[in-house]
Amino acid sequence: MNEVRPQLDELLFSSVEGVSVESVEVTETVVRVEARTTARRAACPGCGCWSGRIHGSYLRFPRDLPATGKFVVVSLRVRRFVCAEESCLRKTFAEQVPGLTRRFGRRTERLRATLVSVGLALAGRAGARLTDAFGTPVSRNTLLRLITSLPDPPAATPRVVGVDEYAQRRGRIYGTVLVDVETRRPVDLLPDREADTLAAWLAERPGIEIVCRDRAPFFAEGATRGAPQALQVADRWHLWHNLAEAAEKCVYRHRGCLRPTSGLPAEPHEEVKPAVSSPWPTGHRFAERTRAKHATIHALLAAGHSKRSVARQLGMTLNTTLRFSRATTPEEMFTGQWQSRSTKLDAYKPYLDQRWREGCTNAWKLWEEIKEQGYPHGYGNVRNYVSRALRGKPQPVGPRPPSARAVTRWILTHPDAVTEGDRVQLKTVLANCLELAALAEHVRSFGHMLTHLQGDQLPEWIKSAAATTDLPSLRHFAQHLERDLDAVIAGLSHPWNSGVVEGHVNRIKMLKRQMFGRAGFELLRKRVLLA
Repeated sequence: MNEVRPQLDELLFSSVEGVSVESVEVTETVVRVEARTTARRAACPGCGCWSGRIHGSYLRFPRDLPATGKFVVVSLRVRRFVCAEESCLRKTFAEQVPGLTRRFGRRTERLRATLVSVGLALAGRAGARLTDAFGTPVSRNTLLRLITSLPDPPAATPRVVGVDEYAQRRGRIYGTVLVDVETRRPVDLLPDREADTLAAWLAERPGIEIVCRDRAPFFAEGATRGAPQALQVADRWHLWHNLAEAAEKCVYRHRGCLRPTSGLPAEPHEEVKPAVSSPWPTGHRFAERTRAKHATIHALLAAGHSKRSVARQLGMTLNTTLRFSRATTPEEMFTGQWQSRSTKLDAYKPYLDQRWREGCTNAWKLWEEIKEQGYPHGYGNVRNYVSRALRGKPQPVGPRPPSARAVTRWILTHPDAVTEGDRVQLKTVLANCLELAALAEHVRSFGHMLTHLQGDQLPEWIKSAAATTDLPSLRHFAQHLERDLDAVIAGLSHPWNSGVVEGHVNRIKMLKRQMFGRAGFELLRKRVLLA
């Protein structure tokens, strides 16, 4: 046994000093290791004074990682020392083996570290199933307690910090995530997205030089108050996304120009009545809800309430309240990216148009006819198409015009990346509408600024876009850029962006789903910072 003991020491406790293996007993299910400590003295945890006077000894039985599918239990004899410092409140203390045991610990440090890694990766239930699979079963609550007992990682002041919001409870509770953009590691999580909270966090770290953010007003205010010395950089992806939304609204406003004219003058879009062009007719539940909200908001504003007060009373966000307040009629709110999308009925609409002109006005019969041709869906879509599109005015026969979303995608795509067929259709659309041609020119000039980091040209672009009276959505986008002009110019001039922050926001969503949405802020913060 004396020859085998050094090999056992090296095999079982290679990274632990001050432990000697006495014997190893192997049964069918358990490997029991008897060991003892060999240090001559130990430090008192109360006063730090070293002592070599032994008071007594006792056995500890910490569990270790399994070996060959068997439980490993260490029978470790440790000693209790007498504290040599008379003023110390501790008269005796038990020695601890660094890297092997800790006070009141029932597991070895390497088993504890393994369970912590499993908990950080998989959280409670999934982690408990995995620990049962590799032979160290613990409950989900044990894993969560191990995670919450971990200390925070060492705090370091980043030079470039990214700021964005994440949803603790979507639509109700939001927090703030802060990421070191240079190391791509999360720095901290804040329980809310208030400007005061962010300002206080930034004020404690005066070494921050650059703040990457979106154009949310609370982040802009917090960064200005908390880090006045830092350069604020607006994220380019959010700028391009906002421009895309404005461009789609412009295209939808000029949707009458998307259909080929075939030599006939196109109907002016200005004369289309909102009730006729509205996708939500009277009696539609979404339409009635929107009309009720519009009437309530304008009634409160007329009574003297502020827009923030109206938002608080109705439980709406300020941006939604602003959009309703700017709309003179509720029909102006009946626009969105979901319109003009392709459906399964599109391939059968020319046949329905032809049968309608032939005198067949029975929607059920029309549905039965196209069902024989392979239409896979029910009667409701055909009935809606007949009652809304065909009744009163037959639709022209011909190829379906491109949707507003498709035209917007062509405008936003780099010209070299547009396919030949899409390029021909886009050229036709722009030739039929001077306003859309101007929109395409503005979008491409902004894209050139964004990709080549030419932020100094932004004021001139804003001036040109703000002068487009026929493109109100583009004009509003340009006017909004002026409210945060310095940050937008910096975003279009420097390579920094918030892309890494968006990645961590998606990771937080994954962690929340993994914990079934029941993770509290402290547990979620631990997993985000330590995993």
